[in-house]
Amino acid sequence: MNYIDRKTFLKELSLLAGASVVYGQAGAAEFRNKANFKLGFVTYLWGKDWDLPTLIKNCSDTKINGVELRVEHAHKVMPDLTKAERAEVKKKFADSPVELIGLGTNQQYDYPDQAKLKASIERTKQFIRLSADVGGSGVKVKPNALHADVPVEKTLAQIGAALHELASYAKDFGQQIRLEVHGEKTQELPNIKQIMEAADHPNARICWNCNKEDLIGDGFQHNFDLVKKWFGDTIHVRELNRTDYPYKDLLSNLGKMNYKGWVLLECHTNPDDKVKSMMEQRAVFDRMVKEV
Repeated sequence: MNYIDRKTFLKELSLLAGASVVYGQAGAAEFRNKANFKLGFVTYLWGKDWDLPTLIKNCSDTKINGVELRVEHAHKVMPDLTKAERAEVKKKFADSPVELIGLGTNQQYDYPDQAKLKASIERTKQFIRLSADVGGSGVKVKPNALHADVPVEKTLAQIGAALHELASYAKDFGQQIRLEVHGEKTQELPNIKQIMEAADHPNARICWNCNKEDLIGDGFQHNFDLVKKWFGDTIHVRELNRTDYPYKDLLSNLGKMNYKGWVLLECHTNPDDKVKSMMEQRAVFDRMVKEV
């Protein structure tokens, strides 16, 4: 029989207890090195010029096995695709290790012009049907602005009402509506909270976006706690080794809430070798997950 000394035993016991606190009851030893959330990719900047085969290859090569396709980019996954073309997109992902998480759109619902609001809602429904056809699980939308000639509460309620309608519609297609925390003033977390309370639908979720506004007021933890109950399947992050955002605190909080969604790289730099940079971010993510 092998024995360890008391000091070593107490140290290992302490590490296991800490893992239990961070990751809950589901196997502390396992979660010391593995969280339930996964690393994925948003094609906002780094992937905007890649066609679909190139995108899938680059994600596969860097072991980043989930992607949110930003619409209107070079991959050309748009509502004008035919039924056969949609099936081909779905097959490309199905034949690869990369999961299509959904579509990232610019649809917004703050318009004072009600005709523009209606048009955006209908356009979102087209993206919902498209995401379902190509194998995605949701559609990202956004609040974008408050308007000087419209009361704040009215705009937030209007966005919430649009989300309610779209969340109900999307449910029938197996799709989640993901409200990105976005837009000057609208991205402040008390406003996001008010929008989600107005939406009042279990299929309307938020996509945390790692904005500097997350740190204002009472700070990161307070703002995170304001809206964490509405977290959906996606979270957007910038480069994880940046020092201007508390990424370690974010990942620790995700561990504590047993988050099982995707942490998606939406990087804002423009490196010459983006695949190399993806590999570097993969390594940073893995190291940070071990340290939380």
